[in-house]
Amino acid sequence: MNETMVCVVGNVATRPVYRETVSGPSARFRIAVTARYWDREKNSWADGHTNFFTVWANRQLATNAAASLSVGEPVIVQGRLKVRTETREGQPDWMSADIDAVSVGHDLTRGTTAFRRAPRPESNAAPDRSEPTWETDPAPSPPVDGSATDRATAADSGDAADELRPEAAMVT
Repeated sequence: MNETMVCVVGNVATRPVYRETVSGPSARFRIAVTARYWDREKNSWADGHTNFFTVWANRQLATNAAASLSVGEPVIVQGRLKVRTETREGQPDWMSADIDAVSVGHDLTRGTTAFRRAPRPESNAAPDRSEPTWETDPAPSPPVDGSATDRATAADSGDAADELRPEAAMVT
């Protein structure tokens, strides 16, 4: 299926509206995209026409966008462009341009931001992938075969390195 993917750079024009739906979280906001051009007569940059797009975000993107975006902030939105034509209030050919967002982020050419990883939803089926707590083992066991890797590990552990020295192993 052919889709029109777009990447727009602009400012958040409306506060994100967050909704919990049957199919999962959804959020929408408007983005204002203003073209800039060099005006030779004034010898300066000037604002051109402003286009407004309604951005739709779903699932985790909706949750994160609603928690992260405020009116006036510079953003970059990537997603699928959807242009709709409707008859509204008796006026035919009312058009709207929506973006079904795949990715939304702050525009770092115009400021800084601090990223915070969002907590993942709990799942009972997920295996425990936590890192082992290396600090809880007070005395590492001596190496089994005396290989270089085992010696390096033992050397890092302090006193265990003495166990690898031949003279430490000899009883006199």
